[in-house]
Amino acid sequence: MYVCFMSALHKIVRSGSVHTRQLSTTANKAREMEERKVKVNNMEINYAKVGTGDHPVLLLPGALGSIWTDFKPQVENLNVDRLTIVAWDPPGYGKSRPPDRTFPDDFYQRDATWAYNLMKTLGYSKFSLIGWSDGGITSLLLASAYPDSVYRMVVFGANAYIHPDETKIYESIRDINKWSEKMRIPMIQIYGKDYFQKMWSDWIDAVLRLYEKQNGDLCKQVLPKIKCPTLIIHGAKDAMVLPEHPTYLKQNIANSKLHIFEKGAHNLHLRYSEEFNNLVTNFLVNRK
Repeated sequence: MYVCFMSALHKIVRSGSVHTRQLSTTANKAREMEERKVKVNNMEINYAKVGTGDHPVLLLPGALGSIWTDFKPQVENLNVDRLTIVAWDPPGYGKSRPPDRTFPDDFYQRDATWAYNLMKTLGYSKFSLIGWSDGGITSLLLASAYPDSVYRMVVFGANAYIHPDETKIYESIRDINKWSEKMRIPMIQIYGKDYFQKMWSDWIDAVLRLYEKQNGDLCKQVLPKIKCPTLIIHGAKDAMVLPEHPTYLKQNIANSKLHIFEKGAHNLHLRYSEEFNNLVTNFLVNRK
């Protein structure tokens, strides 16, 4: 099981702007992770890389998310013999600042282009995607825009459109004090409370604006362009994304399949990381 890896961080070696972390397992198998910044389209993007597998996989976090808030159990525990894991902080999030995050109407498409160019900059002409929430939307756009560059894709907590009821959900959690402490504290540690609140409100304003301008459509029109095998995962108890969304994705993405975590919520990959990691690893390594 991949969860045998200890989550303890045993050492950090600093050399310039490069951080190398050695993550050890109970089987005494070391995982060395490199975290650094690279310039992509004149933007300094922070990313982490671990693994020696011949199958590169990019992890795309959710709104305001970063490598360590959104994908710690995956960076530490996915199969690094079969996969090479790359996780990024999208521009304006995490350590990919300054500049601060902006939310123009095309911010999802912008992230998709940046993510693609990041992988090209790192030398990966073809790769797979694991996208959570906003990162799932970005993944859908990337896979549709660059179909020949994506082996396989996993999306979860993602939606191709905004349902009217979801606009009310967003407004109900605009105040970060209504977030669970487990989800709120890591964000405050990264951004500070005031900036976290401002950026979250800016994100809500942006998606509500897209809802009005585009009749809720985020990426519905591009789904038929997706050619890669796709695994859609959804938590039955997800309070952020209505249950009709994974069904819609399954119906509109060719060569896709759906897996439901009956007890899973929006953060199912954190709460049920062992089951999630095993599921996606089995899907990704079978790419013939």
